[in-house]
Amino acid sequence: MNPLQNEIKYLKGVGEHRGRLLQKLGIKKIGDILEHFPRDYINRAKTDKICNLKFGENCAIVGKIIAVEKKNFGRRKSQLNIVISDGDDNLFCTWFRFGKWLSDKLETGQQIWVSGLVTQFRNSPQIIHPEIEILDDADETNDFWHSRKMLPVYPLTDGISANIMRKLIYNAFSIYSKNITETLPDYILQKYDFESRNNSLQKVHFSQNLKEIPKLKKRFAFEELFFTQLMLARCKKYHEKTKGNKFILQKTFTSKLKKSLPFELTNAQKRVLQEILDDMTSDQQMNRLLQGDVGSGKTIVTVFALLLALENGFQAVLMAPTEILAEQHFKSISAFLQNQRNIKIALLKGGNYKGKKLVKEQIQNGEIDIIIGTHALIQKDVNFKKVGIVAIDEQHRFGVEQRAILSQKNNAPDLMYLSATPIPRSLALTVYGDLDISILDELPPNRKSIKTVWRGASKKHIIYEEIRTELQNGHQIYIVCPLVEESEKMDLLDAETLFATISTKIFPEFKSAILHGRMKAAEKDEIMQNFKEKKIDVLVSTTVIEVGIDIPNATVMLIEHAERFGLSQLHQLRGRVGRGEEKSYCYLISYPPISNDGRERLNTMVATNDGFVIAEKDLEIRGPGNFFGTEQSGLPVFKHANIVRDRELLNQARILAFDIIAKDENLQLPENVILKEIYFQTYFKREKLFDY
Repeated sequence: MNPLQNEIKYLKGVGEHRGRLLQKLGIKKIGDILEHFPRDYINRAKTDKICNLKFGENCAIVGKIIAVEKKNFGRRKSQLNIVISDGDDNLFCTWFRFGKWLSDKLETGQQIWVSGLVTQFRNSPQIIHPEIEILDDADETNDFWHSRKMLPVYPLTDGISANIMRKLIYNAFSIYSKNITETLPDYILQKYDFESRNNSLQKVHFSQNLKEIPKLKKRFAFEELFFTQLMLARCKKYHEKTKGNKFILQKTFTSKLKKSLPFELTNAQKRVLQEILDDMTSDQQMNRLLQGDVGSGKTIVTVFALLLALENGFQAVLMAPTEILAEQHFKSISAFLQNQRNIKIALLKGGNYKGKKLVKEQIQNGEIDIIIGTHALIQKDVNFKKVGIVAIDEQHRFGVEQRAILSQKNNAPDLMYLSATPIPRSLALTVYGDLDISILDELPPNRKSIKTVWRGASKKHIIYEEIRTELQNGHQIYIVCPLVEESEKMDLLDAETLFATISTKIFPEFKSAILHGRMKAAEKDEIMQNFKEKKIDVLVSTTVIEVGIDIPNATVMLIEHAERFGLSQLHQLRGRVGRGEEKSYCYLISYPPISNDGRERLNTMVATNDGFVIAEKDLEIRGPGNFFGTEQSGLPVFKHANIVRDRELLNQARILAFDIIAKDENLQLPENVILKEIYFQTYFKREKLFDY
């Protein structure tokens, strides 16, 4: 076995205790520490002068600590201040959150490097929570690093100092550099002018030339993206070879639905329906992602696909992540098909309730045509007679294994994945690169753009007067809060407190109600039905109304503490209004303090209604790991690649990977021997998750 696969505790200088600490940084094997890249570099010979610093810009300063001060403000509140001099001017550095290790280590007289955003304090420059490095630490004397002009700055954890990390990395390369093996074949290295893996790794850590670092790191970002795309290319090849049910367009249920619709399908809906029809009438299994903005009409497109399966004697399944969304689908689809009484539709939810056993029996014997449900659909005791299509809504909220179960136990039905969250192209190519993608990029003609206004909480009285006009005109409004009830841990407005204020003081002449996730399903249903029937004017709610509810008469969405919500969630909430022909409004109410990211989110909401623009910005701000709001088990974890920054690199990696697999699916050619070894060691297990 390659010694780089040995546990990190066996590296010289580590041991059991440090080994556990390093695991917090994702360093589990000796090979992992070689890829623990610097996040920055200190150039001892070249840093900024304090007199030249500009407020609002990032800087890096080397200077001497001339003052250290720690203040305590009661329990758990303290502040650490230091003053740094570069010989001519002073810089203030302040921490409001810090560990004892920091306050104990900083002393006057130390030479120190600090980096961060320059702010203003009493007309002087200040950095809040700077990154720091003590440059004359006694541990470094006579050390390899002591006389070097360039010093790498690594991500650290408590118990592992910068000097310890540098020593461990130096030890790792001193002992094991001969064991570093190449992971890319010569023809790829030459094509992109990449250096060997061994040279690239050593230079990333030890180079004294900062200009060459970006190209060296690019090699490792490309490698991660490339092997992921190899996996997706092989999965797509597998899907293309999987035989499905070759449906025939009978034009019975589908034509009857089309004639009964009170509206004309958009050109985007017609185009996407044709793509789905082409898939379902081929002899290959359909694997298609259908994404579209809020209100773009995914549900009716899905119904047509379900009916095509029914026309051919199959059952159709629609799975949703929450009961409220499953119930909404059940009601919507039942309404679309109310004139086709020979089609039997059932709703299957979790838990025990009257009639559930009978529904499962009817599903198994084929009496139910369209089955709509939650995770309950993938329980072991739920069996279908003959499933022709499975549609999975908000599919990113299911794990890969969960999505696979319905397919694996139902003899390769056509698969359709729905997303009301527009997915940026770079993320779609990374997570869903094995699927065909259809995009509904056109809203129905009766949908008007929603005017979005961002205001501070001090202007709320003005907003209430504007809202009152909408209520007096017979329209309804949503007011959304982040919490159900008052919390000691979070200083946020809660729905119960706000409901009491709204119903008794702000709009006492209008009928108000409250809705939140702790209510029983029957109670929530009753409230929403009353709101739909205009028996309620003002609905104060948590984000339980984020998806699936269509109230055309609702023209105002007011979101409290909007600075606390993610962009995609804000956009989803805004999409609850503007569903009729009246002008609609979304008010974003913010409370200080607001982070820079929070301001960027709110400015983006005001600037655009385009869900795809918003999705790109959301990805840029939050990163791919948090984009969907929940951990997505199908999402690759990259150490070096960033799919926002590396979009062009991703496209290059995808083209190359798909070209290689088209010519050499199992990587058998001599020039691909390295790829085969690395791929089947590292990626093959993940590939099996996609083989449904």
